[in-house]
Amino acid sequence: MTLSVTIVGAGVAGLTAACALAHRGAQVRVLERAGALREVGAGLQISPNAARVIEALGLWSRFEAISLPSERVELRDMGGGLVAGLDLARFRPNDRFRLVHRARLVEMLETSAREAGVKIELGHDIREIPEDSDLVVGADGVKSRIRPLLNGFEAPFFTGQTAWRTLIRDESPSDHAAQIFMGPGRHVVSYRLAGGMRNIVAVMERPDWHDEGWSHPGDPNELRSNFSRFGGPVPDWLSRVEEVGLWGLFRHPVAEHWYRADGTGPAVVLIGDAAHPTLPFMAQGAVMAIEDAWVLAACLESQPDLTTALAHFENLRRPRCRRIVQAANGNARNYHLRGPARAVAHGGLRVLSRLAPGHLIERFAWIYDYDPTTAA
Repeated sequence: MTLSVTIVGAGVAGLTAACALAHRGAQVRVLERAGALREVGAGLQISPNAARVIEALGLWSRFEAISLPSERVELRDMGGGLVAGLDLARFRPNDRFRLVHRARLVEMLETSAREAGVKIELGHDIREIPEDSDLVVGADGVKSRIRPLLNGFEAPFFTGQTAWRTLIRDESPSDHAAQIFMGPGRHVVSYRLAGGMRNIVAVMERPDWHDEGWSHPGDPNELRSNFSRFGGPVPDWLSRVEEVGLWGLFRHPVAEHWYRADGTGPAVVLIGDAAHPTLPFMAQGAVMAIEDAWVLAACLESQPDLTTALAHFENLRRPRCRRIVQAANGNARNYHLRGPARAVAHGGLRVLSRLAPGHLIERFAWIYDYDPTTAA
């Protein structure tokens, strides 16, 4: 591949694309708005569909060193009682589910990209399409500057939910479960990360709203107050919170136009959150970005020209990404059920978990069985 590629955004999507393209012989540079690749974000759940890409990039041993295995997903009521368990290790023993700090993943991808000859330039606040490449990849996230150039202005829809995100120290014995505590109008997700850390995300329905993004400071006491009725380990976790980020959850449409290749300038394509932002209720945001990156590089390598390659990429990715976004929207409701609906749903999950425990996991086989490395 002899393409000259400029990638806008040095997050998970952009850096994975940089690695995948550079390994195929493209000349790649990455332009990042920030002046440094900061310690932003917190925990990520990486499912086998993305693990296949990490392995194909030759990065699996590095990734194992910075992540922990995820062996179970536990759905619990707000008091801590088990509603349903998804035993990943038992029912999908050949699949690899991992838990990782976003900053460690970005750090690993940055190192790999530089080793492959990618130039990473910081402090570039891109507002127009760079003209000195064959292809520009918009990987600049939910607040993308590239997406409006293809799609015009789009107003996101506030979901009425606000989230707190934080990390605490946790040196307890290894616990390889991701736990979801579900209460009326709110829920808490938590799991351990490598390095003695625990990731906590708490989501609550509330009429006010906050900007998107992870960097808005929140009040730990407000977090504790809003989740004071939760039991189990949650009170102890929240008592140890010293700093917390706060952000509003907005629903965006999947982009109408993913690419432009009209010959008037460089071809342009969107990947990751720039193309299909998702609510964080299926743990697939970073995973879809990793999938996008590999599939885009494979399409560019296998198709005869840019226009055909980008059209093929969109045709492959749009239906899957839309389905995942819709599934995440559904979980936003399911976690927050109230009254009789909550009692019926939780009762059904308890019965299903006891009588057919593998069925709950297989409902998501269409996500986990997907192999991006063969898709194109």
